[in-house]
Amino acid sequence: MNPITSRAPTARDLFLSELGDRVRALRGRRGMTRKRLAAAAGVSERHLANLETGQGNASVMLLRQLAKALGASIAELVGEDALASPEWATIRELLRGRDEATLTRARRTLAELLGVKAGDSSRTGRIALVGLRGAGKSTLGRMLADDLEAPFIELDRLVERIAGCDVGEIHSLYGAAAFRRYEFRALEETIGGHPRAVIATGGGLVTEPATYQLLLARCFTVWLRATPEEHMKRVIAQGDLRPMAGHTEAMEDLKRILSSREAAYAKADLVFDTSNEPLAGTYLALRDAVFARLPSREMKSAAVAAA
Repeated sequence: MNPITSRAPTARDLFLSELGDRVRALRGRRGMTRKRLAAAAGVSERHLANLETGQGNASVMLLRQLAKALGASIAELVGEDALASPEWATIRELLRGRDEATLTRARRTLAELLGVKAGDSSRTGRIALVGLRGAGKSTLGRMLADDLEAPFIELDRLVERIAGCDVGEIHSLYGAAAFRRYEFRALEETIGGHPRAVIATGGGLVTEPATYQLLLARCFTVWLRATPEEHMKRVIAQGDLRPMAGHTEAMEDLKRILSSREAAYAKADLVFDTSNEPLAGTYLALRDAVFARLPSREMKSAAVAAA
């Protein structure tokens, strides 16, 4: 190399070189020739060759086409850990395409193998309740917070404070996507400001992957489960008679929503059924179930004092 004309590689050069390495390595793992990948991705073989040698640029659409042809994600093509080790790649392949129940079992098994307890104090200082409306999140959450001498936070109320209007207005004025953004912000604010809290979440939080993953990662999560009939009865008892206006379809809609979210709710650290029990008995059973899983000395001492 001529020292006069040589230059240090730029950040752009390094990125394109690493991108090329990742594409070539993923292609090799799939047992695909360059010609076959180019055909599957709908690009010229020369364009692919330039990309793999770090000489070509890549648009988002090209990355999307290559990822699809390789059976990978765009994140694998551009992520720094894509080539971290063959074992990491093998683990990703084993998990790809599995259903939610299998992924949940795998996560729990891996956590146990690595000694990562579901009840680490960094998580269980915050107890988050998930479930459909009418599961008892607000009522039971307040009681649990009182016993733990911890703040009680209804995430929807915090969303309203941040947005400056109520939940219904957020949806009607700005749409569901805006509400989910406010919800994520509210959860971040809660986690950042409260090392200890009991959090009642909205029923649909689990449908937004980024928000739910944050909740699972930073809170001990409890699914308050109930039958569709119990959910309906409690919503009506709260004074919301809207389900009665379309009672012939309301129950079927409720069952459909519950069914569609069950796999997500089941990712919670603890599943607790609140159906068909008096409030006092339900709360005592919930408190005992939660306290049995708390590793935090601070939380446990509050629990013992409450008992």
